[in-house]
Amino acid sequence: MTAGVDLGQPQAQAIRSDEDVVRVRQLVRTVAVAVAVKLSLVDQTKVVTAASELARNTLVYGGGGTVEVGTVDNGTRRGVRIVFADCGPGIADLDLALTDGYTTGGGLGLGLSGARRLVDEFDIKTAVGEGTRVTVTKWSR
Repeated sequence: MTAGVDLGQPQAQAIRSDEDVVRVRQLVRTVAVAVAVKLSLVDQTKVVTAASELARNTLVYGGGGTVEVGTVDNGTRRGVRIVFADCGPGIADLDLALTDGYTTGGGLGLGLSGARRLVDEFDIKTAVGEGTRVTVTKWSR
């Protein structure tokens, strides 16, 4: 993950229900269009879509958790950084979980792999029995 200077206090949101997933999308869109970041409409859509997928995974597979949405600056550009965390069962086979088409929930299997393609930086830490932490960043162009 590229280092970046935090531009302000990240906004935290619990993820415990479908309504919280909607709130995460709204929060990410609000930060993405903020004066500090000014993502293009295409990049806003990409980061909001990635956040929606990851929030849904946090709820469904992680049993709920939290998200922090903030802005960062790497000296040449600004971006949105989003950190999802849960204390769920963790991911037993991360390589398999990141494979397009793999699903344990009957979906299209594009959640993690799709989210990874939609952002500029994607970092995941997981341990069986300890949960999962996913950090994504979308930089302004």
